[in-house]
Order: sequence, then C-alpha cells, then structure tokens
Amino acid sequence: ERFVAEAKNKQSSWDVYVGQTPFVEMSAFIKAGVIEPWDNYIPKEVINDIIPSIREECTVDGKLYSWPFLLDVTASGWHSGITGKAGLADAAPATWDDVLADAKKIVDSKAAPWGATFDSHGWRSLVPFAHSMSRNVYTPEGLFDFTSEPAIEALKLMKQLMAYANPDILLEGGTDAGVNGTPDEVAFAAQRVGLFFKYLNAPLRMAASWEDPKQLHLGPLPKFKNGEGSTVFWTTGCALFKYGQNKEKAAEYVKALTYDQQIWKDSIVGTPGVHPGQLPPYTSIYADWDAKKPDWLPPFVGLVRSQLDKAKAISNNLFGLQQFQIGKPIWETYLKGQESDPKAAMQKVVEAVRAEMKKG
Repeated sequence: ERFVAEAKNKQSSWDVYVGQTPFVEMSAFIKAGVIEPWDNYIPKEVINDIIPSIREECTVDGKLYSWPFLLDVTASGWHSGITGKAGLADAAPATWDDVLADAKKIVDSKAAPWGATFDSHGWRSLVPFAHSMSRNVYTPEGLFDFTSEPAIEALKLMKQLMAYANPDILLEGGTDAGVNGTPDEVAFAAQRVGLFFKYLNAPLRMAASWEDPKQLHLGPLPKFKNGEGSTVFWTTGCALFKYGQNKEKAAEYVKALTYDQQIWKDSIVGTPGVHPGQLPPYTSIYADWDAKKPDWLPPFVGLVRSQLDKAKAISNNLFGLQQFQIGKPIWETYLKGQESDPKAAMQKVVEAVRAEMKKG
C-alpha cells in the first residue's frame, strides 16, 4: 500500500524491492504504475543467463518486470524413518494412487499418526496437483481454469489425501496472515506424518529441527496415471521502482547479490536450525557446478533443477493470487462434505472470482 501511495505522488523511498513473486503482486504493481521493466538496466548477458521458463515467468508484454532471485519447486518429501517403519520403499511414490496406498500403510502400521499432508492454500496444492496431470489449466486471460478436468481431479485428490492427513489441515497458518506456519509444516516438523507435498524449502526447513535431519528424503512430485508429470515453480525476485533514484546502482546491487556464491551456499547447505533451500535462477551457475561440483553441493539441487524443466509457473494476472484466496472457502465446501459435487463447487469459485473482477 505504501509503494502504491508513493507512486501516485511520483516518488519512491526505495530503489528496489526484494521479495516480489510474479503471480502474486507483479501485475498489480505494473497496473498501478509502481514498477518499471529492468530491460534498460539489466546487462544483456544476465537476461540471457536466466533459465528460460523463469524468464518467461518474470516477463509481461516482452519486458522483464522481476529480476529473479530465489527459486522453489513443488515436489515430494518423506520421513524415511516413518516410511521405513511402514515397510515402504525409500523412493518418491510415482503416482497419486501410490501415495494413497502408502499413506494408508503408514496409518495402518501405526508408523505415524498420519500418512500424508499438504498445504491447503490453492497455489500450494490445488495448482501443483493439477499441473501433475496437465499444465494446460489456464484461461486465455491467465486465470486458473477451476472447472478444467485437471483442476477437478486435483480437488478430488485433496479430499482423498485428507483421509490420511492431520485433521487440522484446512486451518490457516500461525504467521503472515495465515499463509505460513501452516498445519502441514507443524505436523511434518513434529515427525507425525510420513509424506509431505510442498515446495522443497518447506521439508528442508522442517527437518532441520529433527534429531536426525538425514531422515528427510526428497523426490519429484507424483502424477496422475497417464498425467504429464509437471509441477509448479515460482521465483521470488526484485522489482525496480519506477520513481527510484539510483536505477543503475540498483542493477549493480542485484547482480552482485544474485551471483554471490556464498549466498547460494548458505541457502542450499544452511546452518543448524536454518535451511532456506532456495536455488539460483541462472544457467551459468548450474553449468559451473556441473563442470566442477562443489564438495558442499547436496543431491537435491539436481532434483530441483531437473523438475524445473517440467514445471510451469502460475500465469500472471491481476487476480493471480486473489483467485485462490476467493476460491478457498468455496471449494472447501466439497472437502468438508458440505457439497457433494466437486464440479458444482468449482463452478461457484469461477462465479465468485468473476464477480470480484467486475467490481474492479
């Protein structure tokens, strides 16, 4: 709100905002005249170094409005101590049918109170689950297609998983207006659930508090039978304020920050109790690591990088985040058993989003 208010007065207290996620607020910043493209300031070699799918995520009308910094991909994590106790193979389940069978085994064997968990916010569960069937789940204007087959199947999957999940899974989180400190993270950190599906820095952070963090194992996101096996990624990057005063220096700063090897080591390896798990957005950094692997580089880096080739970002739209916030209490009528037809619930979501869009 402060950024927008200052832009209306053609001024900015800052040069750069570090923390922009494209699908969340970038379109709104553009529309409000808060930010401008980086194209006149970012070196061409840096633009060409950005992984293509990430560059596409950060681009609107051919202009780069977010200089990407931190990368995350939704995938699988599991507590190998729990899954081993349940007699499961130490590997990511290939399909969602496998997940449901494994979750049942965990509960039936009493290896843990709960078999599987996920974050109930739509962009963290509904969307990646849908992508695991197909990435073609967006309307021409860039909204999520809630009534598409992948979206309906994803919602049905959420309900199936809830049969083996922590009972508070639909509650809001304890921090940041409910979007962080969520029940799924609490359950996994407490080692009371075997399988966890979320962006990879979440299980990495939660396992840091375990007696033996090495019991955390990671793998790709499962897929529906005959699904394409995609997932979701997003970056958190840097926005350039339209009325900032030091744009060339801001570009120098962001370049230095995002190529700093110590930052990436700290993010990937972490320290006791702190494990960000975010990865770099540049092809050259991975090429350097492939050519000469650092002794500190863990295997999950290769996993995340390979998943990115199949992953898709959430499309940019003015209602990119709001559509999921509007829809959550509506599609949850199906998850809670108040609405028996998932298609009917999702149609109501579409109507509610459209109604809000008409309000302007």
